[in-house]
Amino acid sequence: MNDWRMNRMRIARAVLASAMCALPAAASARTLCTVIADARDGAALLEQGECRARVTPASTFKIALAVIGFDSGLLTNAHSPEYAFKEGYVDWGGDNWKQPTDPARWMKYSVVWYSQILAHALGAARLEINLRKFDYGNADMSGDPGKQNGLDRAWIGSSLKISPVEQTVFLRKLLARELPVSEKAAAETIGILEIHPAREGWELHGKTGSAFPRTADGGQDMEHGYGWYVGWALRDGNALVFARLNQDERKEAIAGGLRARDELLEEWPSLASQALASSSGSTASQTGLRRHAP
Repeated sequence: MNDWRMNRMRIARAVLASAMCALPAAASARTLCTVIADARDGAALLEQGECRARVTPASTFKIALAVIGFDSGLLTNAHSPEYAFKEGYVDWGGDNWKQPTDPARWMKYSVVWYSQILAHALGAARLEINLRKFDYGNADMSGDPGKQNGLDRAWIGSSLKISPVEQTVFLRKLLARELPVSEKAAAETIGILEIHPAREGWELHGKTGSAFPRTADGGQDMEHGYGWYVGWALRDGNALVFARLNQDERKEAIAGGLRARDELLEEWPSLASQALASSSGSTASQTGLRRHAP
């Protein structure tokens, strides 16, 4: 084979390799559940997958913890109290976790050590009483068996578990001011959740969560992490509550909750259309929407 032909083959192989590298990676997370409910009465408008099995809530638990914290007076508003990072606090979240943190920053950057401060101040008994009143999953704050670490990690791949359907029931009660807490506690919690625009005029308010299942020996299954995105969506007087739960099929660099959020934001207009169509064209949550405002 002459040099000219060999060069052409080399160029062709290089072009093919470059094209293959440019292709998007195959999805490595499967959707376990997508559930959307009417924020007015809690009726499930769309339920895809296994939406009634309980798993770790991961950082979506911060919503319930914020409600309890504001209701107890431990939290006062979006910017108080502010706590400084100290040596020895968990810091796997990087530089954003090493800054002075208030409730708004806690929720935005999902700062675990701030959750731990609140959990220890409130205590397991008080937390479990409130979680049972909220019908928040199994309300189990005991932590890993025999380790006495519930106030540090019950919600992170440990004892506390909740299903996607239970997430939407809890969120609907929060929006409708039906939780047994003060109006201020509900409003302050709603006010610190992040807001993301979606196509076709929707606005999603919610919280991500990422955690790994436990292995038989108590370790973390890093290949099969969970990714949550839960919250509610608003558009022109419509209000829908939602929960998306994914599970990875291989180890990923980006947290599962962030990927679940971005995925749902992209899919939301289609999913919302399906949900609203299933309600026979009725306007979801037109009644009482004033109460849903922060």
